[in-house]
Amino acid sequence: MFEKTDEQLITSALAGNKRAWLGLISRYEKSIYNYGVRMTGNQADALDLMQDVFVSVFRNLASYRGEGSFKNWLFRIAHFRCVEYYRRKRPMQSLDDEPELKAEQTCLEQGVADGQLGNHLSNAMQQLPLSQKAIVELKFFGQFTFEEIAEQLGISTNTAKSRLYSALSKLRSSLEVDYA
Repeated sequence: MFEKTDEQLITSALAGNKRAWLGLISRYEKSIYNYGVRMTGNQADALDLMQDVFVSVFRNLASYRGEGSFKNWLFRIAHFRCVEYYRRKRPMQSLDDEPELKAEQTCLEQGVADGQLGNHLSNAMQQLPLSQKAIVELKFFGQFTFEEIAEQLGISTNTAKSRLYSALSKLRSSLEVDYA
């Protein structure tokens, strides 16, 4: 049997088909959850973030114009919800400042290396500013192009690239200290 495209599911969901809506959720829930875990540093907040994302998508699905991919639109909403999470969680911290507190619990995506390196990488990611963490997440875990990342975050392609390279430099320095 042929799998329906995102556009077909969206059209059916907008027409009131609950099965189509559930199909969209099931297609992207793991990706959004993993994004949430890596961005927030813990499972409970990732679940809350995922719920916020899908509630926002449900409320705004009719405004999706289809100009870009649905996945891009979905991750743009996820990014906005993540920014709101950081604003609620750390109201005195700028989005470009480094987080002062480590996440209480870290959880690695199943595909990330096992053992200490995975833990060190996850901890190092939590130390990045949100603006850099989002770029690393979207580029390496979401596998988006720089152009797609720039569109999602509302920045230029060159800004996306420079934030990525800065983040990678910080990650490298952090991991070198741990493994030197």
